[in-house]
Amino acid sequence: MGNYELMDPKDIRELIRKQVITGPTAGMSKGYTQANLAILKKEHAFDFLLFCQRNPKPCPLLDVTEPGSFTPSLIAKDADIRKDIPKYRIYQDGVFTEEVADITEYWEDDMVAFLIGCSFTFETPLLESGIPVRHIEENCNVPMYKTNIACNKAGKFSGPTVVSMRPMTPADAIRAVQITSRFPSVHGAPIHIGDPSLIGIKDISKPDFGDAVTLKEEEIPVFWACGVTPQAVAMQSKPSIMITHAPGCMFITDVKDEKYSVL
Repeated sequence: MGNYELMDPKDIRELIRKQVITGPTAGMSKGYTQANLAILKKEHAFDFLLFCQRNPKPCPLLDVTEPGSFTPSLIAKDADIRKDIPKYRIYQDGVFTEEVADITEYWEDDMVAFLIGCSFTFETPLLESGIPVRHIEENCNVPMYKTNIACNKAGKFSGPTVVSMRPMTPADAIRAVQITSRFPSVHGAPIHIGDPSLIGIKDISKPDFGDAVTLKEEEIPVFWACGVTPQAVAMQSKPSIMITHAPGCMFITDVKDEKYSVL
């Protein structure tokens, strides 16, 4: 990762725009909030806004652009949402069709971008409290899973909640609940701890998104609601087009993590 964790978000975004950085952004621009992305045409934007309002755990909104605007001005004034994420996914009629590094050719004048809180944000406080974060240790993407926890339907949109998982000792899991509860705008406290089968995960070693990580004998899996949920929702709800970040490849904002802490 080099010195990416110490770099300013604007400089990281510039490297992403030049396609120097092309993979997961966990640990980059330490102390700055990262965000998930979902882009839809204006005709579906209200339904999706209502969906986010009804599902604040997996889809906590940080910013919504004006139709046609590709600058999320509340969280990054000089950004271009078409170019400043390492990888994007294109879903057409619910089918994942392509992964690209730039979505300029897909951008339309009636598109609305939704920036959604990301659990990478609270990883800095976890690390500062001495709680290891396995996917950072193993230099890979966080594991993410579809669950049997249904989101609240809104208009066209419905689907399962996706969760991210971090292995922890029971003592660290308790502390992690305390720490992440302070960050409701970036998913907040875990929604499940322990037995994955209780939330519909059959095999913890086979995530639906991201990479598998080591789960040690003394550890338990801890699950947070995840901003990849809109991708699962796109596959079920089938809007004509939805553009998202590729899992783990986030938009790095200019906002400090502390802004989203309630304490």
